[in-house]
Parts: sequence; C-alpha cells; structure tokens
Amino acid sequence: MSAPSQQGPRAATRAIHGDDHLNETTDVAPALHVSTTYRYTNIPENLKTAAEYGNLALPEEHIYSRFSIANTTRLEATLTSLLSGPAITYASGLASFHALMTYFNPRRIAISGAYHGVHDNVTLFQRITGLEKCSFDDIETKLGKGDIVHLETPLNPTGEAYEIKVLADRAHKVGALLVVDSTFAPPPLQEPFRWGADVVMHSGTKYIGGHSDMLCGVLVLNPESKFVKNAGRVGDEQPLSAKETAGNLRFERGIIGGVMGNLEGWLGLRSVRTMGLRLERASKNAAELVRFLVELLEGEGEEARQVQKVLRKVTHASLQREEWLKEQMPAGFGPVFSIYTKTENQARRLPSKVKYFHHATSLGGVESLIEWRAMSDEHVDTTLLRISTGIEDVEDLKEDLKQGLLALAAEQKEVVV
Repeated sequence: MSAPSQQGPRAATRAIHGDDHLNETTDVAPALHVSTTYRYTNIPENLKTAAEYGNLALPEEHIYSRFSIANTTRLEATLTSLLSGPAITYASGLASFHALMTYFNPRRIAISGAYHGVHDNVTLFQRITGLEKCSFDDIETKLGKGDIVHLETPLNPTGEAYEIKVLADRAHKVGALLVVDSTFAPPPLQEPFRWGADVVMHSGTKYIGGHSDMLCGVLVLNPESKFVKNAGRVGDEQPLSAKETAGNLRFERGIIGGVMGNLEGWLGLRSVRTMGLRLERASKNAAELVRFLVELLEGEGEEARQVQKVLRKVTHASLQREEWLKEQMPAGFGPVFSIYTKTENQARRLPSKVKYFHHATSLGGVESLIEWRAMSDEHVDTTLLRISTGIEDVEDLKEDLKQGLLALAAEQKEVVV
C-alpha cells in the first residue's frame, strides 16, 4: 500500500494553519467555547430533520456537544492536516481504542507487547463478543478478513521500536487491518501510513496535549485504505472510504458518548501548535540521556563503577541497529526510555533521589517524569523505571540522574520496606 501523498505546507505549518478555514472570527488565538447546545436557524425553510443531517465527515453546523463542538472540530481539522488522514478525537486514548474495536468488531486480534490498558480492553471484548486474542506468530494461520493486527511502536514502557512495514504486509495478505499505536512517536518522529498502517491511534493525552493537563484520544484513517464495518462477522458490506468511515465513527462516538469536553478540545488545539518543537527537544534529550547512561554502564572510572552498583540495563530505540529504523524514524527515536536497576528495592527508591524528574505516571509533558512502573502495571519487571524526558536543559537532567544513582549506590544498606 502506498503512503498518502505529502503535498502542500510542511508539518510545522500545518500544525499552526490546519484549521484556518474554520476560524470565523478575527481572533488570532482560538476562542474557548463552553456551550453544550446550539440554537437552530430562525429560517424555517432551512431547518433539517435528523435524517437529512446524515453522517458528515465534518459537521456543517453544531447542534449538540455530544456530536460536535467548535473546539474539537478545529482540533480535528488540524490533526487531519498534520497526521495525513481523517482524524477523530475521543475522551481518552483508551476511548479511541474501544471505539475502534466496537466499529470493526473483529473476530480476532493479533497483539503482542502493548499498553496494559489496551490489553484490558481486549479482555473486555473477549467477554462481550467472543474476540479471540492471538500473537503475531498466529497472523498467517488464524487471522482473516476483517481481523486486526495491533502494533505499538515505540513500545510502552521500554521505548523500543518495531518495523511497521513487515506487520503491514503480513496483515494485508490475510485481509486484516494494521492498527499502529504511535503515541510515543507522533510526527515528525514517525508517520505509520508511509509503511502501510491502515489506522493510527494516539493517546493525545501525551504529546499532542504535551502539558499534563488534558485527556484525549485520536484515531486517524489512512486515506488510501478501504474499510468495512463488521467485516470479520458480516462480510457483505461495501468497502467505505476513509472519509466515509470517519463520519460513521463520529456518529457512533455520539452514541457511545466518548467525546472530549470543551476545555480539553481547546487545550488540545492550543498544544498541538507546538508539538513538533516539543517532540524534537524531548527526543534529543532522551537520546542524549540514554547515551550518557550507557557510557556510565559500560565505563571504567570510579563514578561508572558506583553507578554500576545500581544500574543494570537501558532500553530505547536509539540503541537499536536495524537498518529499517533509520527510515522509519529519521527525525528521532522518541522521548521515552526505560532503565533497570539491580534490585527491586533500588527501583522503588531511585525516584526519591532525583529532583528534576517527577515521580508520576503518564508521559509526554514538558516536564520530565520517572515512574517505578510496577505501581501502574502489574506485568512489568519490578526493577524497571520508565523515564519520560521533558524539555529541560539536558545537562541538568544528566547531572540529576547521575547524582541520584550515586546517592543510591553510596547507601551501604538497603532500607527494609
């Protein structure tokens, strides 16, 4: 499958001007609209019945906030331009995945490592639809028309990357859709449609929001793909275009109710303007921190020897050497990576030894975070700490991590907890 054509302004310009056609005022900064309902026209001849409105890919006018509002409509227009396909927003990343599964209703899903909340959603659909959960090894033998291959890359929480094109080719050979969760690498870091993805998912809470103050989910449809609702269970419907499918997803979103609020839509529109700048800085910071930690892990000086009493392993896409990765992620390898300590107790205590890394879950904000991941994901190695790099000065971040590791190493006895 070919990638959507890249014509017109570049990404940084689309992030600022992708919604210009919806700006009906003289305001430079988008206004915050808080109304939940909108007046109908006073011209009786122009009134429409519900049937006449239909499922439009973009609404002609706002009626009720469960279906569309000014703030999220402008955000979706910007994301549609920036992400190279029709974009639909949701109340959270998991709400977007739930909507995807509800619409396509596959018989089987092939999924490997992915966000634990996505796996929990799959478990929910196993209970209510009989969905069969498979591994990537089962694609050729178990999956068929209308099924889904779900790939998260880079991977949460390790920050490691996987080749999209290989999974796309395998999925399409059996009639399945490839869904790529690209939360950890929005443009300009990664463009999954170039490598054959049919649907791209984002937890917009992370880098699209970028300030740790909003919840958002996004589905983006490849404009060159065709989509069939319930394809794996009905199979007799005509394929629809990405634009038509986006209209259907918006209609179902209104029924399910998984919509963004007015304030969240406004915050998303404000934030997406600077996403490219934030991602570039945070991704460079992460790569530099990873390189710094690996040098300590492999070094021979006294500081290195002390750090090695605590630090066991570092994982990040920047440490991978596969040739395809340079093409898939030419602009950087993502701001998230993981470190592993020698003991669980060290992992528990390291966050208390640093001052510029807040000990908190989530990621993607301008501030750096560190999380003892076992607190929010019961399936991970209990010595793993996930680091989300922000946009602070990288030298300060390096010194902070180093002093935290050295402070932990200097303690002669582990505290019993």
